[in-house]
Amino acid sequence: MLEKKVETFNMNRVIDEFDDMTRNADQVQKQTLKEILEKNQSAVYLQNFGINANTTDPEAFKALVPLVTDLDLEPYIKRMVDGDTSPILTSRPVPAISLSSGTSQGRPKFIPFTDELMENTLQLFRTAFAFRNRDFPIDDNGRALQFIYSSKQYISTGGVPIGTATTNVYRNPNFKAGMKSIQSLCCSPDEVIFSPNVHQALYCHLLSGILFRDQVQYVFASFAHGLVHAFRTFEHVWEEIVTDIEDGVLSSRITVPSVRTAMAKLLRAPNPELAETIRTKCLSLSNWYGLIPALFPNAKYVYGIMTGSMEPYVKKLRHYAGELPLVSHDYGSSEGWIAANVRPTLSPEEATFAVVPNLGYFEFLPVSETEERPVGLTEVKIGQEYEVVITNYAGLYRYRLGDVVKIVGFYNKTPQLKFICRRNLILSINIDKNTERDLQMSVESAAKRLAEEKIEVIDFSSHVDVTTEPGHYVIYWEISGETEDDVLQDCCDCLDKGFIDPGYMSSRKCKTIGALELRVVERGTFRKVQEHFLGLGSSAGQFKMPRCVKPSNVKVLQILCDNVVSRFFSTAFE
Repeated sequence: MLEKKVETFNMNRVIDEFDDMTRNADQVQKQTLKEILEKNQSAVYLQNFGINANTTDPEAFKALVPLVTDLDLEPYIKRMVDGDTSPILTSRPVPAISLSSGTSQGRPKFIPFTDELMENTLQLFRTAFAFRNRDFPIDDNGRALQFIYSSKQYISTGGVPIGTATTNVYRNPNFKAGMKSIQSLCCSPDEVIFSPNVHQALYCHLLSGILFRDQVQYVFASFAHGLVHAFRTFEHVWEEIVTDIEDGVLSSRITVPSVRTAMAKLLRAPNPELAETIRTKCLSLSNWYGLIPALFPNAKYVYGIMTGSMEPYVKKLRHYAGELPLVSHDYGSSEGWIAANVRPTLSPEEATFAVVPNLGYFEFLPVSETEERPVGLTEVKIGQEYEVVITNYAGLYRYRLGDVVKIVGFYNKTPQLKFICRRNLILSINIDKNTERDLQMSVESAAKRLAEEKIEVIDFSSHVDVTTEPGHYVIYWEISGETEDDVLQDCCDCLDKGFIDPGYMSSRKCKTIGALELRVVERGTFRKVQEHFLGLGSSAGQFKMPRCVKPSNVKVLQILCDNVVSRFFSTAFE
């Protein structure tokens, strides 16, 4: 994989190219599918379905190749992981395999990663940056405080490098050049990004950002959870960071030799003036409100994925950000990028994403009880919900992502969408069907009662317990302080009433579903859950808290159950 020279960034040209592409979205889609099939025409998978050099028409392709899920492709990808270099899903051997976090499914997925996917990533970053920079211009010599982490790649028994999707991106030689071209140089040295210890890396990210505080133009993490976690950590370590700056000596908590060496080059000498500035800023804040602009006075915005399962963290992030705009990162998955945020001034709650027509061939499967055929990119209808189906350059053909999106409009001829939820994350015992979004709304409603006591929900998850008769929902909460039992009982009742699915409500009334159970866990429990997934190879930057823990996820259930400090059963339907 050769490093190539990255062109000088031209904001207007990038926006013009995107405008041209989206005006011709249908033609671009046909051309993209044609290129994908031509590049991979020798792939065994495609040949098995009768695809050949003459198959370029989308209708012919859809007639021959079935819709699939990750389970359908698992045997093919396993052969690639095991070192089979024959053209299985792609014409050429893939240079690496991405590993999904596994938090959504309860198990990680292997996904092919190719040079084309890397090019797509950089294209999407350039597109999104162009629109952000039009609304929030940043200085040419600016930097970005980026809480990014590259977990280790490992080599499979078949000799294939395997890492998380973010790891494969950050370790690609074109990543750093691509970030430099869009004025997004990271404050932290590479050694911090690639540190084997994520806790030490986070500390050094915070320290590096403060050392470059006047140059920081925006603050970024892949997910809102990562941003909230970073600044919650800062609340506990800020005095230590100030001491490092004051003395010009790195804390003894940093033990990784390469990281210590790299950070020593930033901490060249004592800086009591900067240390006193940070100390004064921190002591002047009320409950840490406006922490981010206090630390980084020239920051223009805070950037990260803030939709879907990240929405519960937005309130706390807004607290840290003060008056700084929160800008939602773009829409994609471990399988590849899909859409860019071309309206960055919208709040996270209103954020929409415009599909980039040349990143893959996209279909949209209507979400309904009846069997319906997928429709093409330009055939979707405003107001309808669909599951995204992707065909990409990396060997995924008519692959169901499992994401449900809602079409809210069009940018030229490409749809603008909102992420709704994961299709398969459902709390269900009999006729009830509650999605991740339903759970989130129930928690938000109940958390209002907690807020009256000046307490917040730090994190949450759920589980369907069918070991009892009848089965019931279990909601796990980690909260920021102690409160009376009657308050938590009110919250429990509110959670139960918050599920307004007709199947759930009728089942509760006739007692075919038991009383919802709220289990409050010790502070730090959800951090233990995160540590568990990091131990399995997940990247800290890619981590998403599982909102519905399945029975097969024994270890996570054990962590949650072992840390329960109190439990309450709903009386809402008595």
